[in-house]
Parts: sequence; C-alpha cells; structure tokens
Amino acid sequence: MAFPAKYPSLNETTLSDGAKAILERIIRVAFPHRNFPDGAYRRMRDKIVAEAESSTWFRVVLTQGLLTLDAKLADGEHFLELPQDRALAVLRSVQDLEFFGFIRRTTVLNLYADPEVLQVLGYEGESFSQGGYLHRGFDDLDWLPKARIEEAGEPLVETGRLPYQVRTEAGTTAPGTPAETSGGSSAAAAAGPGPQSGVAADGRTQQPGAVQ
Repeated sequence: MAFPAKYPSLNETTLSDGAKAILERIIRVAFPHRNFPDGAYRRMRDKIVAEAESSTWFRVVLTQGLLTLDAKLADGEHFLELPQDRALAVLRSVQDLEFFGFIRRTTVLNLYADPEVLQVLGYEGESFSQGGYLHRGFDDLDWLPKARIEEAGEPLVETGRLPYQVRTEAGTTAPGTPAETSGGSSAAAAAGPGPQSGVAADGRTQQPGAVQ
C-alpha cells in the first residue's frame, strides 16, 4: 500500500522521534494516571515499538496511523500540543482503527505489569523470590478484624444424648432408634430374605429366578 506523493511521509515504515512522542502522548491520554511515573509511560512506548518491529504489518499500520493524527486537526494544530480533552476527542474518533487497537491491546497487557506501576498500586510482587509472605507483612491488613487465636472463654454446653435412636449397621439398636425399627420387628425384617438371597422358604438354596 503506497500513498500519493502529496503525503510521502505516510510511506515510512520506521517510527521517527516525532512519531514516538505522539505514541507516548496517546498512551498518556488513553490511560491517564496522575500517580504513574513518567518512566512507566516511556517504557510502554518502547514496548509498543518493539512489538511493532516484530511484524511488518503492525509496523506499517502503527507508523501510518500515528502520522495521520495531525491530518485530522485544523491547520497549524498538532496532537502533541492539544489539551487533554481535545486529545481525548481525537482518540475517540480513531478508536476503531487498527493502529489504535494495537496500541490499546499492548498497553492493557503490559502497562499494569510495570514494576514502578505495581509499587504505585500497592502490589508488592510475587513472594517466592522474596522469601514468602510470612515475614513480609502478610497480615498487615488494618481493615480486617484481628483474628482470635486463643481458646474461647465461654463454657462448652453439654448437649447430652441424642433425642432419637440410630440404627446401626449390624442391625442392633443404638439409643434413639424408633421402636418399630428395632429388634428385627420392621416390615422388611418380617418379610424374611428376598429372592436375591438365593434361599428358598424351606431353607433350600435357590437360584435367582427359579420357581419354588
């Protein structure tokens, strides 16, 4: 894809210093954080440039997209000189273009993993390389109630025997079992062994399905 001679700069595939400055301004406008250090935004700019260098398509798209931002402004205006609200309006007008989608995706995945940004956000990082959390204030959350580690002072209440009986596995009755289910007096016990037991009514061994 080549542009006419009227816009020869659009055929560039290498980011100039001016284009890199525009890229950094885009990141700052699209992801405004007053407490984030300048170094984080510069590293994010360099990360996007490095990602674009690995793909000719993204390098061309990014280069041309950055150079066309000023074309959307009135004569004499430059994106780098716009106030925050005007610059944001310009970005909204190009939010569906591929070059801005590339910037947005890469920034979302990398800006908030920057070490300085993590410090600003209060994240101390993974614990393994730093010896774990045990001696690094793992319990320094002052908004949680203090955990009670001593034994409770109130006396334990004795509930006594259960108010019902429990039928044991062997068929005996533990305290609380209803009378009709104890001592083999239930309907199932009175019925005797079922056909699947292999024992006929007269005590002879019976094959399953055989007629007595």
